[in-house]
Amino acid sequence: MNWGEFFAMKGYGFYVWGSYGVALLIFVIEIALVRHKRIITLQQLRLLRDAEKEE
Repeated sequence: MNWGEFFAMKGYGFYVWGSYGVALLIFVIEIALVRHKRIITLQQLRLLRDAEKEE
Protein backbone atom coordinates (compact mmCIF):
# COMPACT_ATOMS: atom_id res chain seq x y z
CA MET A 1 0.00 0.00 0.00
CA ASN A 2 1.33 3.43 -0.88
CA TRP A 3 0.31 6.87 0.42
CA GLY A 4 -1.90 7.58 -2.59
CA GLU A 5 -3.98 4.48 -1.91
CA PHE A 6 -4.12 5.32 1.78
CA PHE A 7 -5.51 8.81 1.15
CA ALA A 8 -7.87 7.63 -1.62
CA MET A 9 -9.32 4.92 0.66
CA LYS A 10 -10.75 2.91 -2.25
CA GLY A 11 -12.72 5.90 -3.54
CA TYR A 12 -14.10 7.03 -0.19
CA GLY A 13 -11.19 9.30 0.73
CA PHE A 14 -13.05 12.47 -0.19
CA TYR A 15 -15.86 11.65 2.25
CA VAL A 16 -13.58 10.40 5.02
CA TRP A 17 -11.07 13.26 4.86
CA GLY A 18 -13.86 15.76 4.24
CA SER A 19 -15.57 14.56 7.42
CA TYR A 20 -12.36 14.95 9.39
CA GLY A 21 -11.91 18.42 7.93
CA VAL A 22 -15.43 19.52 8.86
CA ALA A 23 -15.05 18.14 12.38
CA LEU A 24 -11.72 19.95 12.80
CA LEU A 25 -13.27 23.17 11.53
CA ILE A 26 -16.12 22.85 14.03
CA PHE A 27 -13.65 22.26 16.88
CA VAL A 28 -11.65 25.34 15.91
CA ILE A 29 -14.80 27.48 15.70
CA GLU A 30 -15.99 26.17 19.08
CA ILE A 31 -12.67 26.99 20.74
CA ALA A 32 -12.71 30.49 19.22
CA LEU A 33 -16.27 31.11 20.42
CA VAL A 34 -15.49 29.91 23.94
CA ARG A 35 -12.43 32.16 24.14
CA HIS A 36 -14.43 35.11 22.87
CA LYS A 37 -17.22 34.47 25.38
CA ARG A 38 -14.64 34.23 28.18
CA ILE A 39 -13.20 37.62 27.26
CA ILE A 40 -16.67 39.20 27.20
CA THR A 41 -17.61 37.62 30.53
CA LEU A 42 -14.41 38.83 32.20
CA GLN A 43 -15.03 42.35 30.87
CA GLN A 44 -18.57 42.31 32.26
CA LEU A 45 -17.33 41.12 35.64
CA ARG A 46 -14.75 43.91 35.73
CA LEU A 47 -17.43 46.47 34.91
CA LEU A 48 -19.67 45.12 37.68
CA ARG A 49 -16.78 45.17 40.16
CA ASP A 50 -15.88 48.73 39.24
CA ALA A 51 -19.54 49.82 39.47
CA GLU A 52 -19.79 48.36 42.99
CA LYS A 53 -16.63 50.15 44.09
CA GLU A 54 -18.06 53.51 42.97
CA GLU A 55 -21.22 53.09 45.07
